[in-house]
Amino acid sequence: MKFLKFLFVGIVFGIVLVKSEAVSWYRIYEMFKFESFHMYGIIGTAIMTGVILLQTVKALKIKNLEDSIIIVPKKDKGLYRYIIGGILFGLGWALAGACPGPMYILLGTGAFSMIIVIFGALFGTYLYGVLKDKLPH
Repeated sequence: MKFLKFLFVGIVFGIVLVKSEAVSWYRIYEMFKFESFHMYGIIGTAIMTGVILLQTVKALKIKNLEDSIIIVPKKDKGLYRYIIGGILFGLGWALAGACPGPMYILLGTGAFSMIIVIFGALFGTYLYGVLKDKLPH
């Protein structure tokens, strides 16, 4: 019962993504071919919403549920790791037709081929966990 609110938010988020066609393979394909602004508009709106909310949290010194001020830690410098990670993420997104969040939404809409993609994502995450100490960071 405690986590019911998260399930509800997830369902609403899934419905919004399906109705906005953000999980449409065709829309993602259009984006990677630079044929449509649709996905760039959705992603840009999400980025701007995040920036505004984070700046609001910082300016108002909003506290979390544990009554401590929310602090966003600075990211480590390292251009190459972000470029390589972004390229790998983009390639996976382009090949699978979905980024990690919508994979589950697509499975829920009946695209059962997403089971293979979800398995691959989970296996890749596991493999990274095993190899992360041996990788350059």
